[in-house]
Amino acid sequence: MKFIALHSRGGNYLVVASNVAWLRAAENGQTQIGIVGGQPLLVAGSMDEIAAQLMADVPVAA
Repeated sequence: MKFIALHSRGGNYLVVASNVAWLRAAENGQTQIGIVGGQPLLVAGSMDEIAAQLMADVPVAA
């Protein structure tokens, strides 16, 4: 299980990368992240930046 550190204007999150279901662009350069079984999170950064961060930390199956 890999945790990804994501920053928000209201605080910071550690998110399990495999639990991210979707990304949606939000206002002011922020992104909403859909979490499996939870409420969406609003984090700082574009969808491309967040996606790159998630993909960089997700282990690749051999």
